[in-house]
Amino acid sequence: MIRLSKSFIGEDEKSSVLEVLDKGYLGMGEEVKKFEDELSNFFNRQVVCVANGTAAIQLSLQASNIGMGDEVIVPSLTYLATFQAISATGATPIPAEINKKTLCLDFSKLSEYLSERTKAIIPVHYAGDPSGIDEIYKFSSKNNLQVIEDAAHAFGSIINGRKVGSFGDISCFSFDGIKNITSGEGGCIVSDKSEVINRIKNLRLLGVDGESSLREINRRKWNFDVTEQGWRFHMSNIMAAIGRAQLKKFSNMASVRQRLAKYYDRLLKDFGKVDLFCRNYDEIVPHIYVLKIKSSNRDYVRKEMLERGVETGIHYQPNHQLSLYKNNLISKLNTTEMVSENILTLPLHPDLTEIEIDYIVGELIDILNSEPI
Repeated sequence: MIRLSKSFIGEDEKSSVLEVLDKGYLGMGEEVKKFEDELSNFFNRQVVCVANGTAAIQLSLQASNIGMGDEVIVPSLTYLATFQAISATGATPIPAEINKKTLCLDFSKLSEYLSERTKAIIPVHYAGDPSGIDEIYKFSSKNNLQVIEDAAHAFGSIINGRKVGSFGDISCFSFDGIKNITSGEGGCIVSDKSEVINRIKNLRLLGVDGESSLREINRRKWNFDVTEQGWRFHMSNIMAAIGRAQLKKFSNMASVRQRLAKYYDRLLKDFGKVDLFCRNYDEIVPHIYVLKIKSSNRDYVRKEMLERGVETGIHYQPNHQLSLYKNNLISKLNTTEMVSENILTLPLHPDLTEIEIDYIVGELIDILNSEPI
């Protein structure tokens, strides 16, 4: 079976975890601080690590004073986690339209979702693509809105010579098992807003004031104060050890992802039964490889691919179609609904080979050419 996605873990990650286990301090401590420092050098900005990418978004919203009664504009075509992070604060996620060429937020329609309660925009860098981010910042500046980038797919991606996370308001990354780099689970917030970073450091540790600085030297507070609702959203030393090993070899993993995505494009660009999304893989580090198939029965195509030993995925079901969020819809999302019916995700991870991609593409072409009417 050719897996849709998988963790890319080697001996470096295993030995790093064993070192933490031997030291016997498994929770949040000096290893997390080292990972944060290395990430800070990577982005040239302040970084705070947390339990996962969802927590990163939720804490960024709370630290930006966004909550009950507020509205946040977010593309409907994203993983449920983005919407859940918003509603967990008490704020309302407002489902927004996507650009059919990139599957990222359609910045030309942002004014349609604007109200006196709008406090933030969360653009999602779909498949690692930060397209439209400059226009989104222009709109947010004009309307006094906070931008919190969901960059879960985009670790290492570049736009206009700038690394995602190295500019803008706040960027949130995910380090779960199949992302561009992993710490097993985990995530981080990147920003030059010291007040946001410092507040998140408290919030991730149940709101205990000043606890983070002690954890960095493997100590903790026994007498403390708490002034607001916090969460158990900190990263562990075990997770940080995996992340540090991954960061050391990220350049190689990124180039493999870029090379494989380019290879898919070469093999499929002249096949008339699929539409490709034009992405510059010299700058984008793709987390997933998505295309649009010209088929009346995607379920049939996926079933046939699976029977031939290839896992496929769907990224994603629009959130405005979910019972919890369907009443948040302000205007019809025709592009989102049209595109979501025909997108298909093909396998992409650093262990994948070009020989396997030859097989994947060959089988997909055969299935689409022979699909029953």
